[in-house]
Amino acid sequence: MAIIAIILSLFGILGGFLPVIPGPPLSWIALLLIYFDGKISLSELLIWLFFAIIITVMDYILPSITSKLAGGHKSAEIGAMVGLIAGIILTPVGMIMGCFLGAFFGEFLFGKSDFQKSLKTAIASFAGLMLSTGIKVIFSVAILWQILSKIINFA
Repeated sequence: MAIIAIILSLFGILGGFLPVIPGPPLSWIALLLIYFDGKISLSELLIWLFFAIIITVMDYILPSITSKLAGGHKSAEIGAMVGLIAGIILTPVGMIMGCFLGAFFGEFLFGKSDFQKSLKTAIASFAGLMLSTGIKVIFSVAILWQILSKIINFA
C-alpha cells in the first residue's frame, strides 16, 4: 500500500498543475491508504481532509474573488469562472487563458469598463489562479512529505 500511496501522492502534485487531475483529493486518498496501514491517526486524516476540501473549493472560486478585489464587476467574476471552466478543454494553457480572457471580456464588454480597468481585473484573476495552483502544489507536497516520513521515519 505504501508504494500506491506514494504514486498517488505524486499524481496529486501533478494535479496541482494539471486541472484534469484532482490533486488535493488524490493526495488525500494516498493518506487514506497510509491510515489503513496504521501509520497515521484518524484525527490527522480528518484534518488533512478538511484542508483538501477547502483547497479544492478555493481552487474554483479564488480567481473570481481576486478579480472582485481588484474592483471588477460581477461580470468579470462570472467571466473568469466561465473562462476557467471552458479552458479545461485546452488545459493547462486553456485554463490560464480562459480565466484571463473571461475576466477581461466580462469586465470590458458587460462591465462597461475601459481597457485599463479590464486589464487590471484580468491580471488579478490570473494572480488568483496562480495562487490557487501554488497552494494545491504545496498541499500535495506536504502530504507526500507526511507519507514518506511515516513510511521511512525520516522526519
